[in-house]
Formats: sequence, C-alpha cells, structure tokens
Amino acid sequence: MSRHARQIVLPQVGPSGQARLARAHVLVVGAGGLGSPALMYLAGAGIGALTVVDYDRVEISNLHRQPIHAGQAGRWKVDSAAAFVARLDPGVAVTALRDRLTPANAAPLVADAQVVLDCADSFAVSYILSDACMAAGVPLISASALGLGGYVGGFCGDAPSLRALFPDLPDHAASCATAGVLGPVVGMLGAMQAQMALALLLDIAPSPLGRLATLEGGLRWGGFRFDGAPEPADGFRFIDAGAILPGDWVVDLRDAAEAPRPITPDARRGDPDAPPAPPPGARAVFACRSGLRAWRAARATAARHPNPIVLIAAGDP
Repeated sequence: MSRHARQIVLPQVGPSGQARLARAHVLVVGAGGLGSPALMYLAGAGIGALTVVDYDRVEISNLHRQPIHAGQAGRWKVDSAAAFVARLDPGVAVTALRDRLTPANAAPLVADAQVVLDCADSFAVSYILSDACMAAGVPLISASALGLGGYVGGFCGDAPSLRALFPDLPDHAASCATAGVLGPVVGMLGAMQAQMALALLLDIAPSPLGRLATLEGGLRWGGFRFDGAPEPADGFRFIDAGAILPGDWVVDLRDAAEAPRPITPDARRGDPDAPPAPPPGARAVFACRSGLRAWRAARATAARHPNPIVLIAAGDP
C-alpha cells in the first residue's frame, strides 16, 4: 500500500494532488522548534524537494521541542534534519544548507521555491524573507512562538507582506531562552505552517494567504484575515555587512564586551535609544545582534534626520 494512501483518498488530494506535492519544492528556514514539526509533516506528505537552511547545532535544551533531533546533540541541525527526512521517506530530496539566511542569499533561495516557511523565529529573518518573497511573488508562511502562545500567517504571493501587518518592531522582546516555551505550543504552530503550505500547494480553499492564526494560553485559537492591509510606504531594510559602502556612517550598537570587534573597523559604538547624529546626506547603518536595537535606533534617527537608513543583524559573534 502506498505510504500516502490515507491522504490520497481525500478528495482535496487524490492522485493528481499527490503528484503535485511530489513536484513541489519548499524552502524551510530554520530547523529548530518550528522547523521540526513543519519538516516532519511536509516530508510525511511527500513533498518532492525540501531545502533546509540553518546555522546552529543541536543542544540538549532543544530536544523538548525539537524531537526530530533526538540523539543528535552536537550535530548541525540541517544535517540532523536531512537524516530524519531520509529515514521517514527516502524519496524526498533534501538540500541541507549549513548557513545563515541573509539579505544576500535570500533572493536566490526564494526564487527556487514554490512556498517558503519562516521557521527561524527571528525578527530580521522574517523581514528579510518577506522582502524577498514579496519581490518574487512567492508565498511565505511565517510563525513565531513564545511561552504559551504565538502566531502563524500566510504572507506575500497574492497577499500583503509581513511588513503590512507588522510595520514596526517592539522596543524590547523576550526569547525562548529568557521567557521559555512549551514544546507542544511550538509543535502546534509548526504543524500549522506545514498545513498552510500543503493547502497552498493543493489549492485548498480558503487560501491561508492573508490569514493570521493566533494561539493563546496553549489552548485558544483565534485569528483574522488581513487581505486588505496596505503596504507601508517606507520601512527599514536589512543588508549584509558586506554591503556597507564607502562613505556609509556606521554605528555598532553592541558594546565591546558583546562584540570585541565592531561590524567595521571604523564603526562608532552607540546607544540605540540615543544614537549619534549622522552627517548630512550619509547613509546611516545601524548594527546589532538581532536587529531589534538597530530598528530602535533607526526609528529614533529617522524622526530627526532625513538620511537613508539600513540595518544589520549581525547574529552571534
């Protein structure tokens, strides 16, 4: 009996739908808490090709919410994920990219995919992927989880971008490391990402694009549609450190203890809440670890100066 017999019997799938899934290529950015269930159910459904991007190793503290990496502590997550998919269904082709998602590699990665899953749970990655997907017309399924809740939504393609729904970032944000998260919460949201991707590939109505689903308290689902959300007229864009130009006015918002080497040798150190004023006409570049402080500094600067502004999320040293 076919391994996909129980879904082929569905009128929404059938042999033709299964063949469509077998021809599909899905990009999954992040092989952690959200990527774990998403990859499991996409591979189980028979997606023909998966590209997985991650630059992290498996840690014991990951395993309560990343079960596909059981017994793989210390291994690169993309390699562990590829091995899991091979055990689940050897017919699924996996490209494992041990890399960070950046503004430089986002566009070519997105261009090769029919659907993109943002499972990185990173502000910078979400906006970089949204910008790339919006430019390419490729659907983006983005999710975030923290504590006992989170959200998952369908963006881009023929729907508004993530920037349309979230035009600004909060001043401060917790992480799973600082605020904690329950494994099933991440599992539900990651599984919902896989479900939304399958609904798109199988053309199941209603479309998940333009829909945000929210999870509260680990038990209560809510949500709304945002099909008519307008795209913001402007917004801060992320670049790579390699895209810094001569004449750029660069401020590294990390102190010397966090980043002994600034983002460039001539970068100034600064406070995100009181950034130094850029000279007239110069492009201002704000860098920090996650992009959150850079966004805050950019917002403060834009209120006082007309300079063009870009951001860098440098990641961990």
